Amino acid sequence: MAYDVPRSVVEAFYKVYAVRDVDKIAEFLDDNVEWTISGPVDVLAYCGTHRGKTNVIDLIKRRIPLVMRTYSFVPEAILIEGDQLAMLNRQSAHRTVDGRAVSYRVANFMRFRDGKVVENISLIDTFDAVEQLLGCQLAVGDASRTDADGLVAV
Repeated sequence: MAYDVPRSVVEAFYKVYAVRDVDKIAEFLDDNVEWTISGPVDVLAYCGTHRGKTNVIDLIKRRIPLVMRTYSFVPEAILIEGDQLAMLNRQSAHRTVDGRAVSYRVANFMRFRDGKVVENISLIDTFDAVEQLLGCQLAVGDASRTDADGLVAV
């Protein structure tokens, strides 16, 4: 039987997710949720796939704040079809080590079942986020060079 996630459930989830209310987020997570964040683990150590409600809660409550603390999470576009959701967001955070502000886009692709998130894939504009977190421009091309202006070749 097909499941259509109500827009009210999606909006309620994002309301608590935006403010990182871990206890209320937990109410929206399936016990076997799979949560994937695509990004460079060398800079964003929390990236990767996290399975199970306990691991996802630990990710949101402890692992992500070790790198950055989100202070704004604003949806720019939401598309819902059946049990699936696609959302483009603007995330703003402070780097934990020095408080530097970063702001970048994140696309979330989620699947719901019975009002709970069973799967999330987050695609971060990692090039933009990493430049901001490192505090320097990344040069694309010859990986053997770093120029005098502090560009890092990738």
